[in-house]
Amino acid sequence: MKQPIATAGAPAAIGPYSQAVEAGGCVYVSGQLPINPATGQMAEGGVAELTRQSLANIRAILAEAGLGMENVVKTTVMLADMADFAEMNAVYAEFFTAPFPARSAFAVKALPKGARVEIECLAVR
Repeated sequence: MKQPIATAGAPAAIGPYSQAVEAGGCVYVSGQLPINPATGQMAEGGVAELTRQSLANIRAILAEAGLGMENVVKTTVMLADMADFAEMNAVYAEFFTAPFPARSAFAVKALPKGARVEIECLAVR
């Protein structure tokens, strides 16, 4: 059985999906755009600030589930431009410690709301 997870500490879903769903001890966090939940607006700044906001949103969702970033086993990072990879990667390293989660990172043609980064993850209890 699946259990939805929702928090006001992360932006509300912009479509027919949950911020996260828990099933079988795994928490599947939907892709997080760099939207500030307090304003409902895209975070300001470059890819570093945008990445920081997306990961802060993930951290808030995981906290609602009683988990932390150390529970993350897999992430997927989508970038509008691979030229932003190094900047994203530097901020990403601030949120995780060894052993690091597995990760995929790739460029996509476009992201919702014109975002430059979106990050999703899988965490386990």
